[in-house]
Amino acid sequence: MKLGLVLCLALVWVQLQDGCCQQPKRRKDAGGNQIKPGSKRAKGRHSKLREKEAGGRGQSLLTQVLDKGRFLRLDATTTLPLGKTVELRCKGINIGWSYPSYLNTYNDSRLSIKQSDKYSQLILTLPSAADTGAYSCWAILCDGSDCHKDPDQSSTSYIYFTDKDNLFVPSAIHFEIIYLRPDKPAAVPCRVSTPLAKVSLHKEVPPVEIPANGTLVTYDPTRGFVLKSPGPEYQGVFYCKAVIKGTPQISTKYQLLYVEVPSGPPFVNIEASHEFVRGGSTINITCTVLGEPDVDVSFSWSYPGQGQRPVDIQGSKRLVNRGVGRTTLISQSVLTVEDMETIDFGKYKCRAKNQNGETQVAANVVSG
Repeated sequence: MKLGLVLCLALVWVQLQDGCCQQPKRRKDAGGNQIKPGSKRAKGRHSKLREKEAGGRGQSLLTQVLDKGRFLRLDATTTLPLGKTVELRCKGINIGWSYPSYLNTYNDSRLSIKQSDKYSQLILTLPSAADTGAYSCWAILCDGSDCHKDPDQSSTSYIYFTDKDNLFVPSAIHFEIIYLRPDKPAAVPCRVSTPLAKVSLHKEVPPVEIPANGTLVTYDPTRGFVLKSPGPEYQGVFYCKAVIKGTPQISTKYQLLYVEVPSGPPFVNIEASHEFVRGGSTINITCTVLGEPDVDVSFSWSYPGQGQRPVDIQGSKRLVNRGVGRTTLISQSVLTVEDMETIDFGKYKCRAKNQNGETQVAANVVSG
């Protein structure tokens, strides 16, 4: 009987030990099926997804700050009201921005950009139709002092600030010259402040509407009318007309000029007023470039007596019609030396430079 009692007590002790060991395990399993481990796994997945959305190729980094701390990720085009301060943000520790260039040209105090630890902020106060244009931000990657734009971390939104009294985006230029070339498209830049406006292109003399047929002539509200293969027949004075629920509005006027000058380094000619010069005489050395009307040319000189003798250098530019339908810009730099001395005789070198390269020519002036 004692042996049976001992066995019963031993069995009870074993069961109690099993319960003590298993109960914490059951609580642990139950707890694991409720919140914590599952929430950690979900947080990890959502975090990676947000990072991918924020920084992936083709995703917008550009957001607009709305009322009460809300944010709106901007699309390729956005329409915003006039007069209400706009705040844009771009996430990142080193961000670059671009916006309508005239805001830089006039150092507009309405625009401000601030970089914080986590994002960059662009604020534009009292926006008007003139502020319509592309607003972009991008991440800047730096390796030491070498910095460049990250093409995979950039966003652009074309923002319309619609003004019913200014359907066309206002311009400081009231009569603009557009140069037409046979080798590339040209744009008549009558942009509008709303994509809803119906816009047409007109020639002043003879009065005729130029249809936008989608092939030779197309219309883009962010660029204006694009002439795919412009020729001499498009020369003349043009304007655009816009209509939206009311009276039509007329844009600024555009003078279209056809040019046919090859793109490349300047074609330069140099000529001295006299090849043989006596002491005490005056001589002019003229450096001339024939080029494209909207391509700037800069000149520099090297000459005998440089730094020791006074010279006068004058520059000039003028448009010249060269045959039917062709316009060329003539740029000149004239170096004048008065009261020639022995030190002034020798080789005069002119260097002309444009965006495509530079050319150097020389003229030799001798005593005679």
